[in-house]
Amino acid sequence: MQTASQPEVNPWLVLLLAVGCCLIVANIYYAQTLVGPISLALSMPPAAAGLIVTLTQIGYGLGLLFVIPLGDYVENRSLVLGAVALSALSLLGAALSPSAPLFLACALLTGIGSVAVQVLVLYAAHMAHDGIRGRVVGNVMSGLMLGIMLARPVASVIADMASWNAVYFFAALTMLVMLVVLRLALPQRQPHSPIGYRELMASMVDLALQTPVLRLRALCHACLFAAFSLFWTVVPLHLAQQFGMRQRDIALFALAGVAGAIAAPLAGRMADRGWTRPATIIAMLLAILALLLAQLELGGLQLALLVVVAIVLDAGISAHLVLSQRVIFALGAAQRGRCNAIFMATFFAGGAVGSALGGWSYAQGGWNQAAWTALAFPLLALCFFMGSARKA
Repeated sequence: MQTASQPEVNPWLVLLLAVGCCLIVANIYYAQTLVGPISLALSMPPAAAGLIVTLTQIGYGLGLLFVIPLGDYVENRSLVLGAVALSALSLLGAALSPSAPLFLACALLTGIGSVAVQVLVLYAAHMAHDGIRGRVVGNVMSGLMLGIMLARPVASVIADMASWNAVYFFAALTMLVMLVVLRLALPQRQPHSPIGYRELMASMVDLALQTPVLRLRALCHACLFAAFSLFWTVVPLHLAQQFGMRQRDIALFALAGVAGAIAAPLAGRMADRGWTRPATIIAMLLAILALLLAQLELGGLQLALLVVVAIVLDAGISAHLVLSQRVIFALGAAQRGRCNAIFMATFFAGGAVGSALGGWSYAQGGWNQAAWTALAFPLLALCFFMGSARKA
């Protein structure tokens, strides 16, 4: 029975946080399908074209390490609005950039501003009590996963219909709309940290060293996100070369993977019922199953099989992310921002490793070698997790 001290969360606010996460996190991933036209338009040499994606990721990583800890120190709504405003300005700058250096600087700032999404996740964790925190965080995280999965096909379709600049104009407009909506609807939240920012940053090292559950969850999800990033780095190349698919066709394939996001709220509900550990094992097994299926040869059904692989893999990654954040947020409200920063920075580094290995493994041995390489990561995560303490 719900008590006065544990009120239900406003469902409209949860929806707003989910939509905000979806639109903001997409800013990091739009460029992944636009590297070719952007580098051509800005006269970038092929060796430097990768910076279009890399600098956005570097900016996001810097934001995770140096901005997200502020969630334990400064008023959270102001932090979100400042980051969203930075995203809007940098996206507009990218759309109008006449040169590569200016565009790359805007890409870096876009990544930094996109960490607003993690402050919104913290909002969800803070406003939900223990009995429903998994469900609320799962609902919000489903928006984040949708943003990651939808960004590539949306960017491909808009660029195909108009231009790469139109993608960035569209993104800047959505950020301006979100800025107004969040300013009107988001409640203020002032943390009461007894230490300053410098001490907060220094304490992150102690948190990582003294919190085994945080280390384990970060390491396991880094492995799973490496597999996710490797798959989605390689599969567009495979679809183009093996099936002759064009950009718009690849965008439709990526849309199919969105179905996997349904696992996020389901995982949150399982965690609220005390089933976190078995649900975590199921999530890892889903990722393993997907990458085993990727090895099969089914002739005329090969493309349909890849669609199934994408959905099952995305479901496993989405579920594990929610389950891990549910565990981390239970460590205490006073340190949620820093714990989340450590967790996110660690698994984001895993994703970068997966992307790099994806390109290398595909060049060395084609689709099969890339799929076997991806499979190693969830297997490693499962080994780590099964050898851990029960409380993890």
